[in-house]
Amino acid sequence: MNNYKNILSSLKVSPVEAEASAGIYFLGIGGIGMSALARYFKSIGVKVSGYDKTPTPLTQQLMAEGINIHFEDSTELIDKSVQLVVYTPAIPKNHKELNFYQQNNYKVVKRSDVLQAITDGSFNICVAGTHGKTTTSTMVAHILTNSEYGCNAFLGGIAVNYDTNFWNSDKNVCVVEADEYDRSFLKLSPDVAIISSMDPDHLDIYGTAENMEQAFIDFSARIKPGGLLLSKFGLKREEELKGDHQLTYHLQNEMADVHAVNIKMNNGSYHFDVMIKEVIIKDVVLNMGGLHNIENVVAAIAVAHHLQIAGNKIVNAVAAFRGVKRRFEYIVKTDKLVYIDDYAHHPEELRALITGAKKLFGNKKCILIFQPHLFSRTKSLADGFAEVLDLADEIILLPIYPARELPIEGVSSEMIIERMHSENKMVLSKNNLLKHLAQENEAHVEEGFEGTLIITAGAGDIDTLIEPIKKIVQMSPFKG
Repeated sequence: MNNYKNILSSLKVSPVEAEASAGIYFLGIGGIGMSALARYFKSIGVKVSGYDKTPTPLTQQLMAEGINIHFEDSTELIDKSVQLVVYTPAIPKNHKELNFYQQNNYKVVKRSDVLQAITDGSFNICVAGTHGKTTTSTMVAHILTNSEYGCNAFLGGIAVNYDTNFWNSDKNVCVVEADEYDRSFLKLSPDVAIISSMDPDHLDIYGTAENMEQAFIDFSARIKPGGLLLSKFGLKREEELKGDHQLTYHLQNEMADVHAVNIKMNNGSYHFDVMIKEVIIKDVVLNMGGLHNIENVVAAIAVAHHLQIAGNKIVNAVAAFRGVKRRFEYIVKTDKLVYIDDYAHHPEELRALITGAKKLFGNKKCILIFQPHLFSRTKSLADGFAEVLDLADEIILLPIYPARELPIEGVSSEMIIERMHSENKMVLSKNNLLKHLAQENEAHVEEGFEGTLIITAGAGDIDTLIEPIKKIVQMSPFKG
């Protein structure tokens, strides 16, 4: 990775400012990608501070690590001695602090610019895709770390093994989650790139599915000469993807260069072998639910094999992998009650989540609690959400989490409900959801089911409900 002075030089911070070593300010520091960068700079001795809209467990952790954070948009609270300001696109244009820095000639850059500057001189493994990228990139980083190959990791989720979304190493190798939002990933230069999916999303940015697909094609063209592209077999327009060396992967399709065989389930874990062309890596054990996660780890294993990590080290690393917070994360797991939380916020992510959970716990009644994320995404994909949510036995939707957006007339969670065929569906506020669960006083599991499977899903602030829901569902009647 580049050192601090090279990063500042790349971002065109003047030498005088650089000598001041005044520090870096993050607008939206509690974002998962922003916090990884904040942790990186803190780890190399830079003074780091920032703003976020609301306190979260992640911001509390950052503060415990010595980073000063406040939660009020106020120019009185900001650090005015900083030499660099980093902001996320989620910060609104009328934000007082952002405007102050811009109007007073501070160097203000996007998160993607900083990530580009950091990784400009390293060997980069970049994982892209409208879904699957967080788990896959975390799996890659874990295998490289556990096997003692070594890497720096900039992740879009909290790795359970390390309780962080960033770690560093003496090895000049970076594993990076390549975000397609705002075309950020087009600033990266991969030596190895994974493309897990190109399903329509972020149409507020791209306008059409074709434009978004083109961005992934452009991303593949950024692979360095002689680098590897590993793409999901069967991607739309896959014949247009670039790269000198290309491999495809899939869960089980034998036409893919890399795929799993001999899959067996045993007490919530998966046992299988991985074929990489003519090579077989045997006796892989993944202690994580969801068939889609086998596919994710197949891609991670292919990368590790490409880096010539020994097969036995790969197998040992996968067995030790404990997952990613909010990715098929078990909150409660008993014979009668299973509670899974997941970040899924796209129809295809929800499909993988629900079908994966039902394959493991199909004898239980599936209650899905989903918080739609963004008005624009809900408007574009309402039919897809309705179709997939109908896979659950009971569906509770929360109001749409707006994030960076203003409301769109006529777009609400009811828009999804109206398109669903299930009769067991409702929209509830967060408070009314908790009341609904707490007031449930009849035997919750209907005839024909052997317990309850509860799933919470969404990319907004639904994670603040995990602990309250956990307390409620561990009481009768849910626990059986």
